[in-house]
Amino acid sequence: MDIHNEKILILDFGSQYTQLIARRVREAHVYCELHPFDMELEAIRNFAPRGIILSGGPKSVYEQGAPAVEEALFELGVPVLGICYGMQLMSRHFGGEVVPAGKREFGHADLLAQGKPGPLFDGFFIDGKSPVWMSHGDHVEKVPAGFEVVAGTGNAPVCAIQDVARKLYGVQFHPEVNHTPRGEILIDTFVRKICGCSGQWTPGHIIEDAVSRIREQVGTDQVILGLSGGVDSSVAAALIHRAIGDQLTCVFVDNGLLRLGEGDQVMATFAENMGVKVLRVDAEERFLGALAGVADPERKRKIIGNKFVDIFEEEAGRLTDAKWLAQGTIYPDVIESAGAKTGKAHSIKSHHNVGGLPDYMKLQLLEPLRELFKDEVRAIGEELGLPHAMVWRHPFPGPGLGVRILGEVKKEYADILRQADAIYIEELYRTGHYHKISQAFAVFLPVKSVGVMGDGRTYEYVVALRAVETKDFMTAGWYPLPYDILAHISSRIINEVKGINRVTYDISSKPPATIEWE
Repeated sequence: MDIHNEKILILDFGSQYTQLIARRVREAHVYCELHPFDMELEAIRNFAPRGIILSGGPKSVYEQGAPAVEEALFELGVPVLGICYGMQLMSRHFGGEVVPAGKREFGHADLLAQGKPGPLFDGFFIDGKSPVWMSHGDHVEKVPAGFEVVAGTGNAPVCAIQDVARKLYGVQFHPEVNHTPRGEILIDTFVRKICGCSGQWTPGHIIEDAVSRIREQVGTDQVILGLSGGVDSSVAAALIHRAIGDQLTCVFVDNGLLRLGEGDQVMATFAENMGVKVLRVDAEERFLGALAGVADPERKRKIIGNKFVDIFEEEAGRLTDAKWLAQGTIYPDVIESAGAKTGKAHSIKSHHNVGGLPDYMKLQLLEPLRELFKDEVRAIGEELGLPHAMVWRHPFPGPGLGVRILGEVKKEYADILRQADAIYIEELYRTGHYHKISQAFAVFLPVKSVGVMGDGRTYEYVVALRAVETKDFMTAGWYPLPYDILAHISSRIINEVKGINRVTYDISSKPPATIEWE
């Protein structure tokens, strides 16, 4: 079974929500890819999508130089769904009129059905209406010939249109965001019923397909994998081990930037319980030496990434047949690092798997999770039999504590942060909040503040605690941890971790902040 045979193409016009569209399609068990809006028509034909989704975007379709698609796109004979800017673009293409709205519409709105909704909106309306999330300054004033209006709001009479005969649909609202409660129904209906996809993109099929691809790609070669203990590299290790068994050797690099006791946990899980070959390398001094005097976060990421590669190559040199370096790169790593396949997004941060590999690296890359989102990685991790606690552990950055220590990284700082973080996570588990939170961690701030302990004055470091709720990690809200629990965590950290006399709690959302501090 080729699980990539049924696929949806998403053309990105620069919306902050484009990744969410892809996640909703994947949740419908259908494969999809993001590509830039100016993808060449021949490439689209070769991609052979069952359907196309046009994303939203910040521009106006009537502006000079506004993003557009080749006109023949709408003649390919596959269903098209335009979202926000995508709907306006499609309307204008077919002779409709798009104008600046008299009143811009951002936030919640009630979508009201007009007449009998078409096939796309089956199950979307309840009693003729559905709450949706709007984010637009323009709207369609004149509907193109052949299209009919399906729904509108009090502020925008044209919010959903369709040409059922040609399978062309448009919505002014954003069905991909959580704020549109039944949005996933609409996207599921589009990809499954309108586009005719059967839903082959399931954990079992993904594993079966990945195992086949790995075996074909690697052959009889030896593979070396950098095992960090995080979800992504752990799932990659389990998946590759299922495919090629003893041809895989994992290198677990203890870089001095791991969580408390993490090294022993990783060795116990993989080497002792799963029978995976794991080499443990103590490289704390090498990493901390390379990071000495470096404060810039991007430089730290590059240094850590390069140092990992150096060590992998050294270990691979001891394996005479090793030709592949396996990594736990996932789809958001690629997209956030450099705009990925859209080619248009701003670089938020570089991921050490994506942006930090040197040109001289002799090993070929094997990245079996590169097409997957985090929730998909977790699902196949459980399917592969990894411990539940490991699969559902909060994300941990590739550079480890190196980007949770602000500024220069020192052993003293890492030791302090490890202890504080362990107390924090222990209390979140004890109080039942850990699995309600998407990601939680402590951050070391290299500043000192005055305090009082006993009868003496102290001048010690500050730790910030971070906890966020998110479904997609593209946007996130801070988690409202109860005051009494925060007070207890703060008291424990200050009393038990030498060198800290002040604890703060980060109440910033993403955006404007990021989840990690660096």
